[in-house]
Amino acid sequence: MPTFKNGSVEIAYLDEGEGEPILLIHGFASSKEVNWVQPGWFATLRGAGRRVIALDNRGHGQSAKLYDPADYHTAKMASDARALLAHLGIGRADVMGYSMGARITAFLALESPELTRSIVLGGLGIHLVDGVGLPESIADAMEAPSLADVTDPQGQTFRSFADKTRSDRRALAACIRGSRQVMTRGQVGSIRTPALVAIGTRDLVAGSPDKLVALMPDARALPIPDRDHMIAVGDKVFKAGVLEFLGQHS
Repeated sequence: MPTFKNGSVEIAYLDEGEGEPILLIHGFASSKEVNWVQPGWFATLRGAGRRVIALDNRGHGQSAKLYDPADYHTAKMASDARALLAHLGIGRADVMGYSMGARITAFLALESPELTRSIVLGGLGIHLVDGVGLPESIADAMEAPSLADVTDPQGQTFRSFADKTRSDRRALAACIRGSRQVMTRGQVGSIRTPALVAIGTRDLVAGSPDKLVALMPDARALPIPDRDHMIAVGDKVFKAGVLEFLGQHS
């Protein structure tokens, strides 16, 4: 597994295929394999002639585990993505993130617009501005002695997911506490990178896609029918919409 360091933080990544690069940034408690390889995104994008790159966010997968919430500020995680592109010698790429990864993608586009040819924000709508979507109580669920001790339904979902992926739950608790940054409407309005906002129609976490799109100069929404936040990731409508969007900006 290739790795590189952004400062002192070691980041694991995948880099497969040839063609125009697309960087994938996974969501909270997930990993590059769980979010992108297993649902078929690598195969789909490579089949479309793309060079596909994905990292494990700090605290996740095979990347370094950190336990100070301050280390998980969204801008710091966006700097990991920026450093990976620099490490690979890539000056500009399409970037797709899901949930927390979409928040990281938006911060990357805000701070380094020259690096982002287009962006896909999956599983994140107006909560980029008016709330972070996932409650901080999920950190308590990560720190509970066992799944049976978690009473909150959403906390149960993410604790079960973290247990299934054998994640470092202490690192995840720090992450959920430290990565709760939002953008102002003015900041969102300054993101001129072409954007696709893709959200399941049953997603109760992301917030409205249309309200976010209305704030952005060059964005459109992609509803993913009958999918909630957890199962929209690998949906065929999502994949087809992303391929069409990327084709328009090649």
